[in-house]
Amino acid sequence: MRRNGFDPHPALTELRDSGGIRRERTPMGLDAWVVSRHEDVRRVLSDTSTFSNNSEDLPTLADMPPEERRRRLSGNLLALDPPDHTRVRRLLTPEFTIRRMRRLEPRIKQIVDDHLDAMEQAGQPADVVRDFALPVPSLVICELLGVPYEDREDFQRRSNLLLDMSLPMAERRRVAEESRAYMARLVAGAKADPGEDLLGTLVREDELDDDELIGIASLLLIAGHETTSNMLGLGTLALLRDPEQLALVRDDETVTERAVEELMRWLSVVHTGSGRKVLREVELGGQVLAEGDWVVCALPGANRDPGLVQDPERLDVRRGSPGHVAFGHGLHHCLGAPLARMEMRIAFPALLRRFPGLREVEGYEPSFRSYHVVYGLSELPVRW
Repeated sequence: MRRNGFDPHPALTELRDSGGIRRERTPMGLDAWVVSRHEDVRRVLSDTSTFSNNSEDLPTLADMPPEERRRRLSGNLLALDPPDHTRVRRLLTPEFTIRRMRRLEPRIKQIVDDHLDAMEQAGQPADVVRDFALPVPSLVICELLGVPYEDREDFQRRSNLLLDMSLPMAERRRVAEESRAYMARLVAGAKADPGEDLLGTLVREDELDDDELIGIASLLLIAGHETTSNMLGLGTLALLRDPEQLALVRDDETVTERAVEELMRWLSVVHTGSGRKVLREVELGGQVLAEGDWVVCALPGANRDPGLVQDPERLDVRRGSPGHVAFGHGLHHCLGAPLARMEMRIAFPALLRRFPGLREVEGYEPSFRSYHVVYGLSELPVRW
């Protein structure tokens, strides 16, 4: 999970270029095969008959009673295999179609404009992370799910702790229980009085039990703001440090969609895919993986693979980077990808056009969230 500023750690590049797969101990204490070549990563992520997402057997959960493990993982799409994954995802997919996202577009634009207005009125300096990158996706996912926005500071705090791999496992489990209790209250409220939001829709469909509803809501709330907010903060800094690319995003509307894809590839804010368990002996990258082994996909390494794009270390917002794995791949490709893409396609140009003179505060040294599951910045102080 180490990084070198915007780039993968040199050790990950060396691994990819020298075979692409090696046994390592992950920050979570899991002994696993780390896979870093784009071709191999896509294979692991797409082959659910060989590489299982079922997380019940993770060694980090070994001290937990089986029933408790199942309860904690229930409804979590990242920890399910077919047919359970298929059943749960089928219920959620209609809410995240491109057509549905287009209906949300006017509201997302309004949220973006409101936060830019507030930044402008508050004056300089501002913090792009605090004032824009974090609150915009948080409000969007709150409205979509039916989560009270006034609770945002609490759920952002819990999310930050849950994803911090430097914290002891006992502390992260305590926070997970706190988060679960909060979600249980939301689910109970939705069952008592279902609204027109996503949680209310799922309650009315009456195909999921309480544990599944809690698991789904927990995953969507965290994933729905963490990835996009860190992309907005880190992506803004990347553009500020590359004026030519910034000008293209700001001034050329035809570049916007390609720019978002390229920024996702180049930054790869999600360090790894969730761990996969090998279901049968298989050869991968010239190594024989035994049944029961674990595999972790290093997404930043795969997205900087010369086999994916030419000159992969260079940020080029005009190329678009089709085939990147920043949102995963296969059955577990990120459900909320259409929402995240729309938010970024609206937010990046809007920020840069509102403040055409946007620049880092003099003397600013980035503080990166190096030990978080989702990479990003702690703050980004700016003037304009």
